[in-house]
Amino acid sequence: MTELGATVPLGRPFDAAVEEVIAALAVEGFGVVSRIDLDKAFAENLGRDFRRYTILGVFNPGLAYKAIAARPDVGLLLPCNVTVEDAPEGSLVRIVDAGRMMAMGDLAETAEIAELAADASARLGRVADALRGKAKG
Repeated sequence: MTELGATVPLGRPFDAAVEEVIAALAVEGFGVVSRIDLDKAFAENLGRDFRRYTILGVFNPGLAYKAIAARPDVGLLLPCNVTVEDAPEGSLVRIVDAGRMMAMGDLAETAEIAELAADASARLGRVADALRGKAKG
């Protein structure tokens, strides 16, 4: 199975982990534009219990603007997703690999998209590294 992104065990309570993730994303210019609390959605719509699991839709406005200007169909892949889930050892964070995501179809053949994807991947990689550093500290 192909790795979809970075996985970072934070070992923190869920709410603290969500706040840390949002703060780390902001350092790299990413803002949260959507939040889906799957545990609540499953409870409300299916009557099913599920561990706390949140999908954060994040994007960097400058990168998104350039990508959409170059290829309007890129909007089908935005925003980037970051998940935070409750786990026995604390919270687990997953951050999408924007480079892999933007390699779908013929997007990587557009030079500007390839450059923007590399930039977004590097930024999200630094977010993962920052969170790993906090997990150890």
